[in-house]
Amino acid sequence: MKINLNGEIVFASTGGRNFELKGEPIWFIHGSGQSHLSFMLQGRFFANRGWSVIAADMPSHGLSSGVPLDTIEAMSDWHIALMDSLGVEKVQIVGHSQGGLIGLDLAHRYTDRVSRLSLVATALSIPVNDNLIDMAKNKEPAAIKAMIDWGHGSEGHSHDHTMPGQNHLNYGVQMMAANKSGALHADLKACVNYDNGQSAAAMITCPTQLIIGQQDKMTPLKFGLKAAEALKTVNVTIVENAGHMLPSEHPEEVNRALRPFFTKS
Repeated sequence: MKINLNGEIVFASTGGRNFELKGEPIWFIHGSGQSHLSFMLQGRFFANRGWSVIAADMPSHGLSSGVPLDTIEAMSDWHIALMDSLGVEKVQIVGHSQGGLIGLDLAHRYTDRVSRLSLVATALSIPVNDNLIDMAKNKEPAAIKAMIDWGHGSEGHSHDHTMPGQNHLNYGVQMMAANKSGALHADLKACVNYDNGQSAAAMITCPTQLIIGQQDKMTPLKFGLKAAEALKTVNVTIVENAGHMLPSEHPEEVNRALRPFFTKS
């Protein structure tokens, strides 16, 4: 669906079902250079099982207009504004990569708006190589190809995509290339500049979950486990042979981990 937010158009996937405000929606937050398409198979899974679902494209991403946001805090504030526009008081968050940093910030600064927090392929901080940041600014297509290559584990490089007619690497490149130019560079800079993860984790009181890829090169396993320790996480799932692009690369394993964590009440 399309939403007018502060004069800009926001596209939000609802998992193929009409959005109905009931209970606490599952609120998917995409990662750097990604879009709602990152969560295509999660959104449909939950929407067809009775949950209200929102997976919004942030400004300049996917089908949303606007200027890309350049800090994690600004991205958090944007999600709160979107929640307000839809009359949503409280959500259950799934944040992938950069989306996990946004989820941390939301659960820390907007405690009364977040009931559960699931972090997928993320950590308390996400350092980014200077060369990748420069490439995203000056050679964006090359940066996209590099991220998709590094972002998939061994199975992602050899297996067909779960969605018919796709494969993981081409799907990832096409998804990222559909964003407005400059969005990826802004995202990567926002990740590099966010240094509040450790203190945010110490203040978060809602139930938390981590889903981590065994072969993740972008947010390595050891950093995910450190985040789980800092958050006193109730549940940690390690997906074998999985890289950074967990939601699309290993959707069945991600869905199995997510489903018992969330409530419809």
